[in-house]
Amino acid sequence: MTGLVVVSHSRALAEAAVSLAAEMLHGSEVRIAVAAGLDATTFGTDATAIVKAIEAADDGAGVVVLMDLGSAVLSAEMALDMVDPDVRERAVLCAAPLVEGLVVAAVAAAGGATPSEVAAEAVGSLAAKQGHVAAPPPGLSIVAELSAANGLSADTSNQTPTCTAIVKIANRHGLHARPAARLVQESRLFDARIELRNLDTGAGPVPATSLSRVATLGALCGHRVEVAATGSQAQEALNHVLALANRRFDEQDPTSAAAPQRSAGHRAHGTPMPASPGIAIGPAVSMRAADVEIPDEVPGDSPTEWRRVRAAIAEVRREIQRIRVAAAREGGEGEAAIFDAHLMLIDDTDLLDDVRARIAAGQAAPRAWIDAIASVEAEFAGVSDEYLRARALDVHAVGQQVARALTGAPAIRIEGEGVLIVDDLVPAQVADLDTSRVTGIVMAAGSPTSHSAILARSRAIPTVVAAGPAVLDVPPGTTVALDGTTGRVFVDPSEETLRELDAADQQARAKTALARAGAFSPAVTRDGVEVLVGANLGSVPDARAAADNGAELAGLVRTEFLYLGRHQPPTTEEQIEVYRSLADALGGERLTLRTLDIGGDKPLPYAPQPPEANPFLGMRGIRLALAQRDLLDDQLRAIVAVAYETPVSVMFPMVSTVDELADARHRLDLAIQLAGRGRPAGLQVGIMVEVPAAALKADAFAPHVDFFSVGTNDLTQYTVAAERGNPSVASLGDPLDPGVLHLIRAVCRAAEGRCLVAVCGELAADEAATPLLVALGVRELSVAPSSVAVVKQAVRQIDRAADAELVHRALTAAGPRDVRAILG
Repeated sequence: MTGLVVVSHSRALAEAAVSLAAEMLHGSEVRIAVAAGLDATTFGTDATAIVKAIEAADDGAGVVVLMDLGSAVLSAEMALDMVDPDVRERAVLCAAPLVEGLVVAAVAAAGGATPSEVAAEAVGSLAAKQGHVAAPPPGLSIVAELSAANGLSADTSNQTPTCTAIVKIANRHGLHARPAARLVQESRLFDARIELRNLDTGAGPVPATSLSRVATLGALCGHRVEVAATGSQAQEALNHVLALANRRFDEQDPTSAAAPQRSAGHRAHGTPMPASPGIAIGPAVSMRAADVEIPDEVPGDSPTEWRRVRAAIAEVRREIQRIRVAAAREGGEGEAAIFDAHLMLIDDTDLLDDVRARIAAGQAAPRAWIDAIASVEAEFAGVSDEYLRARALDVHAVGQQVARALTGAPAIRIEGEGVLIVDDLVPAQVADLDTSRVTGIVMAAGSPTSHSAILARSRAIPTVVAAGPAVLDVPPGTTVALDGTTGRVFVDPSEETLRELDAADQQARAKTALARAGAFSPAVTRDGVEVLVGANLGSVPDARAAADNGAELAGLVRTEFLYLGRHQPPTTEEQIEVYRSLADALGGERLTLRTLDIGGDKPLPYAPQPPEANPFLGMRGIRLALAQRDLLDDQLRAIVAVAYETPVSVMFPMVSTVDELADARHRLDLAIQLAGRGRPAGLQVGIMVEVPAAALKADAFAPHVDFFSVGTNDLTQYTVAAERGNPSVASLGDPLDPGVLHLIRAVCRAAEGRCLVAVCGELAADEAATPLLVALGVRELSVAPSSVAVVKQAVRQIDRAADAELVHRALTAAGPRDVRAILG
């Protein structure tokens, strides 16, 4: 039977339409799948969700996809390009109106109609209503009377009324990006063609549904703009635009006291914090966005090149939506509104038509896109107003985003060699840094427990974060020195300071050399307790570095880092191959493979998520894995396959409830059953303790796990309610806060005699904290590869009898500063 897919910006609308259609089936069943909204309340469409809906609705007989408007059509087209070719051949995109079309399509599908027949019936669904409501004489007279009542003209000469009106632009900067985006959004809601003409400059007419064209009208404050609407909803559309103009297109008054203000407190001053140990001295170098160099490439066929463009746009759309949510949360809707303009631009029909035409003329996707963007930029350059001309920068920025998605080009370029001075870095940028050119990093923002800082440590790049915005004013070429162990930063340091830093560097190197001499010996305390010291890995080179530094296992493999930048999820076979490579690089030592730990705050292109107001408390870790079981099942099958060959521990992230663990273990059991070889002998199961609830319920978890691994980075941020990436609260996120230590003790007490406790967060690499962790009951520490030897040496200095009082003093301390003083 033909299946149906409903694509809408609104989940509530789609579900209501499905309910209405079901009423007409009188008990018959039709496969109807819904792909609507970014979540239950957020408007938007997602090509990935549409792909899943098509696959769910198709039983082999074919699918008809019905859409509402705007980006729903683009997303559906993109989804059709993403499904398997055989499914694509059976699928039909239908131009019928959503509600009427769905009702008729459902009845036709229930009667056994083919996809083509169902689509044809749906397209004809308006005929009865048009015959009853839209008979020419009454319909035209109503429109004409409404037009006359509003002082508007109505052209009824061709049976399609044209309604016109003149609005005066009251916005301070005219129809710039924000109000133009609002106008475009609203104009797309009607079954009408709306055109605009600037009566003061003569520019236009341009379609109101095209942001690139509206912005080039050059409509300034006080200009008169003629609005002309044609179509079945012409009058409604015109009245709506008039009301919108009277509201200044919902743009906030920049002088209004009621307008939400962006908090400046977190950038007012800096308290530099150590993030990655080591000393770096060199000239200050900067980073700037690099324009993409478009490669000369032989284009594929037009459909293939067009699919490339749409896939790149989908990726950029998800990223802009994520940034918009963050901007709204931090600075209010006024700050976030600019991203609406960016979203409108990448869905701009005129721009996309130009790209498609260039592809049809023989250009490859990257060249077609960048040339079309250049054309829009040129239109802005011709606008007389300086403020509107500056909006060409927005077009350029969005154009470059899509170009990078098309080509895989890096987003940054380092100007020179030395110490990088930067506001902040995302993990992918840290991973791309050339360490032969960048000797150290000073970030104005950032946090020591951010993923960027973690990567900097794993790459042994001395780093200081949260240095404050003043550091961004350091002129390029100025000598900068930093101590990533203490967090000190020196601009144009004196000769005496340079000598002191050099002496500290020599002392650190000597200490490291001593530790490396014993890197391959076990880490045993003076009273005979062995502590395993492993490495945190995110790549095969990390595994090689871990082996070279004496790691006894991989205490944490961040599997999401293994496939950064991919737009398709890795297959089971690809995952098996990379896990084997990790095992080989480690010489067969145990691998602790954490299942994908992603979410709205750390997304992957192949597992897109709708924007969330607070992604740290949303669909993240095991929650997301259990919601996207295909990804989890593929990964567990790969883990099981490798576990037959080498010792493997599987670790589930961000577990909060025993039920979550039970569900995850059930998926693992299914993977073992599917393998058909019994349970691998060396397979262990554990959880990350990152949520205070998990630590406090450790006694309930203990019978079901072989180990706990305390992720002190997230455990700290959740315990002290301080987001690890927020510089304004970075100083609160100290893992030596006594509250965090109490939670670690609770885990160790619950595990005693039953399972092992590891620490894999950054606290594990803090040599000063090593005696305290071991005294609490921790028996495994997992750190960056470069820290393995040093932590092993720290374990060898421990005498638990002498440290017995340490735990009591630390747990009863007032705060982390006091704990650090106790630890010396």
